[in-house]
Amino acid sequence: VFLRCSLFLSARDSIHTFMLEPQEKQSLQPLLIFLSFCSQYVLQYFSALCTKLSSTQCKAVHFCLNTGDEVVIVKTPAFAESVTEGDVRWEKAVGDSVTEDEVVCEIETDKTSVQVPAPAAGVIEELLVPDGGKVEGGTPLFKLRKGAAAKAAPSPSAKAPAETATAPPPPPAHPAVAPTAMPPVPPVPTQAAQVKMNRMRLRIAQRLKEAQNTCAMLTTFNEVDMSNIQEMRKTHKDAFLKEHNIKLGFMSAFVKAAAHALTDQPAVNAVIDDTTKEIVYRDYVDISVAVATPKGLVVPVIRNVEAMNFADIEKAINALGEKARKNELAVEDMDGGTFTISNGGVFGSLFGTPIINPPQSAILGMHGIFDRPVAINGNVEIRPMMYVALTYDHRLVDGREAVTFLRKIKAVVEDPRVLLLDM
Repeated sequence: VFLRCSLFLSARDSIHTFMLEPQEKQSLQPLLIFLSFCSQYVLQYFSALCTKLSSTQCKAVHFCLNTGDEVVIVKTPAFAESVTEGDVRWEKAVGDSVTEDEVVCEIETDKTSVQVPAPAAGVIEELLVPDGGKVEGGTPLFKLRKGAAAKAAPSPSAKAPAETATAPPPPPAHPAVAPTAMPPVPPVPTQAAQVKMNRMRLRIAQRLKEAQNTCAMLTTFNEVDMSNIQEMRKTHKDAFLKEHNIKLGFMSAFVKAAAHALTDQPAVNAVIDDTTKEIVYRDYVDISVAVATPKGLVVPVIRNVEAMNFADIEKAINALGEKARKNELAVEDMDGGTFTISNGGVFGSLFGTPIINPPQSAILGMHGIFDRPVAINGNVEIRPMMYVALTYDHRLVDGREAVTFLRKIKAVVEDPRVLLLDM
């Protein structure tokens, strides 16, 4: 009896899986009603029977009845505390087959993108949110029929003979006509594509404008002779790679120099609390490193840099960069930060004025390394030089602190032995 009843469930679910034409669905409507009635009767009978059977027997009967494909509703994952909603961008459509853990959609939030994978292999049965729609944590996203297979599309080779057979005969050839003057070709009108800004870009624009409206930003400049740091890297890069399994770059020198300068000038590491009108001094150094991604600029944070060495910093930068390239940065990776470093030199920038990343009070801008003539002990020499810029909030940081801070970074990068002498 159970085996016969399970066939009703299987037949009903199978008919729903097929992609039928409207007239086909209408012709099958009586059968669907009959199968639904049978399945409801079976479930009611099963519920009554379970009260008389043991738990083991009940599970066995449920297994017999559950022969059809199971439909599950996938919901929006929980967001971090600072994120309340996001926009859905669908990677799959209704009827598409997916494997387990294959990405079905991405949810773009103010700070990052959250990927939503399929919990099991199956077919997308229904999308419950339109593309670009707003969702919150726990919002139903789509229905997935487990274990089903997508309807196979007809092969192009099967269509080819029919199209060939119905093709009209070619028109008869016309006698040659003497060429005439070609009419003037009208100019092609230019077109401008309009693309909606994603949430991350909107949030970046909002924060940058807030920084301009709130902070009294001022920028001071200096230049760094990269000769010593380049020579140190050239001498020790192979041994450094062998010992720490990570390449030695220039970024770790600037991050460590910034941590040293922030400890020496605590005002640059502080922040103004606009609510209480107080200055908050931090006894730790968390440095945000700006990373460019296709969706916008993100600033993952390297925490407690004051306690790190060059190898620790390089490993942290490499790990955060890998997560950014794979779009796996979480909100927790970007929260906090007491100071920011932006390296426009990787794109060949010569000079620039960075914008403060609120609520921080300063940002260091690195630029490209170029050979330039400089005066060394009364002689003109060609040295690899880099311009550096410090933009700071003049409401909190005075010019003396800002210039001293930037000169401290210059001194450490030009001669890293300063760190050993604690100067």
